[in-house]
Amino acid sequence: MQPEKNTLTEWHGIDVVYQPDVIARRVRELGEEITEYYDTEELLLLGTLKGSFMFMADLVRSISRAHLLEFIVAASYGKGVTSSGHVRLLYDPQAVFEGKHVLLIEDIVDSGATLNRLVRLLRTRDPLSLEICTLLHKHVAPNLMLEPRFVGFDAPADFLIGYGLDFAEQYRHLPFIGSLQEVDG
Repeated sequence: MQPEKNTLTEWHGIDVVYQPDVIARRVRELGEEITEYYDTEELLLLGTLKGSFMFMADLVRSISRAHLLEFIVAASYGKGVTSSGHVRLLYDPQAVFEGKHVLLIEDIVDSGATLNRLVRLLRTRDPLSLEICTLLHKHVAPNLMLEPRFVGFDAPADFLIGYGLDFAEQYRHLPFIGSLQEVDG
């Protein structure tokens, strides 16, 4: 889905890209798609923290199948607006992945560095299957090891914040997703 036209044009230097009602509707649709796709109780949803926490909280309530939840923490941005290219794994869950269908829940696919690192790691743990669900996909990653099966929105190349996405740990609380227009040096 492409961004809808803004009804709010600006919020403190932020152009609104996706309104809360548009996000909520699409997350419900993704939950229905995931429910339909998986016919097993061995489904493990693995959320990437911190960015996916709002998306995942809403998504799990839209999936009407039994599933397990776990989280992983990886970082590649720091305080900049571009990925450093170096992915640090800050928390690695001890959950058993073997014999389970694993659905990695991402907030955004951008450079692909974090996603590729996580896919490599998770494949070593012998899941029955590994798929990706992302709220936002910029389609700019040159060499993704695994394309997301479930995509909320085809996102613009802008630096996006809100609904869990941040800039230097700020703006996660915003109920919409917006494009940060100016970043103080």
